Amino acid sequence: MRFGVFYELQLPKPWAQDSEHQLIREAIEQVQLADRIGIDYAWAVEHHFLDEYSHCSASEVFLTALAAKTERIRVGFGIRQVIPHYNHPSRTAEAVAMLDLVSDGRVEFGIGEGATRLELHGYGIPAKQKQALSFEAAEQIANMMVMEPYPGYEGEGFSMPCRNVLPKPLQKPHPPMWLACTNRKTIEIAARNGLGALAFTFLDAEEAKTWADIYYSIIKSEECVPLGHMVNANIAMVAGFSLNHDAKEAYRRGMDGFAFFRYAINALVANDARPGRSRLWEEYEEIKDRDLPTIGAPGIGTPEDYCELVRGFGDVGVDQIIFLQQGGKNRHEHICESLELFGREVLPQFTSGREEREAKKAEELAPYIEQALQRKQRMPELADDEIPVVKASREREAFYHKD
Repeated sequence: MRFGVFYELQLPKPWAQDSEHQLIREAIEQVQLADRIGIDYAWAVEHHFLDEYSHCSASEVFLTALAAKTERIRVGFGIRQVIPHYNHPSRTAEAVAMLDLVSDGRVEFGIGEGATRLELHGYGIPAKQKQALSFEAAEQIANMMVMEPYPGYEGEGFSMPCRNVLPKPLQKPHPPMWLACTNRKTIEIAARNGLGALAFTFLDAEEAKTWADIYYSIIKSEECVPLGHMVNANIAMVAGFSLNHDAKEAYRRGMDGFAFFRYAINALVANDARPGRSRLWEEYEEIKDRDLPTIGAPGIGTPEDYCELVRGFGDVGVDQIIFLQQGGKNRHEHICESLELFGREVLPQFTSGREEREAKKAEELAPYIEQALQRKQRMPELADDEIPVVKASREREAFYHKD
């Protein structure tokens, strides 16, 4: 099993003048700690205009800071908004590749499209077209990271001429690609496109087994046709995270953050919103003891509870557990204490032999992945005489030939 930490950079109100600065500084310290104890991944979202829920709009900047201040932890776009209205595909290719170089090849590239009207309408994105726009862009981003030059493209969501998109990533052919998944349908879509599944839904082991069985059965079938130039056959699932030897104290420290996370995203999708005047935390506190349904909190409890959770997910085929540690008003010192406890008492039980197990899995999947890559329809490379010449401007020619 591999493990990751996950950041929305949530900041419930009320805010002080330095609240965002403190939030980001503490998040960087948490990831540095995660790196030291042996956590494998640090994931950061990209969201826009979502007061209180996510202040992580420039995740490439945040992830670059993490890469610069850590040694081994992998830094993941979890996810990058790839629809051209948010980020032109060439800019995404450039940002992912540059971060891969800066981090010495530690980047993971998750793709997504956004779900809230605040984001979609803010950038003029038709909700019914968002998935098609996302996949069109993601395929071309992968091509841009691989092809030299990129031949150019005329499509529904964007068009651009032939250009050599630079830099190229350190990882070849490109960093592993993932898809944000919230239901069985998106798990199937991830598998059909050869993408890792970032499951941002809280599941028990029984339902996780269903998802994993569906995912890997498609990876092994003729339905799998890679969107990128590789297949990333992995499932990562988000779980709560608050550890203490006293289960009640773990619950007291972590439950509000976990419950607020679940409440807020549903409220942002379902409720009206006034930009700059959000009341998410206030609304959560008003209803949490009477109107919120009773929810389980996997990942909140003792180290022994977390070991049981990890074993349950590992037994059904989950490859990575991602900690939802920074949610709501969870306190920095409590997050760090949980990480340290995890590093001492949980992680050592799940590191022995995992490289061998991963190598065995890769060997078993290799024939299926090879067949999947053969099914991919690739963009043709341009021959030298097919690469268009970009003409110099007449104004520039006149400048250099003045008497």
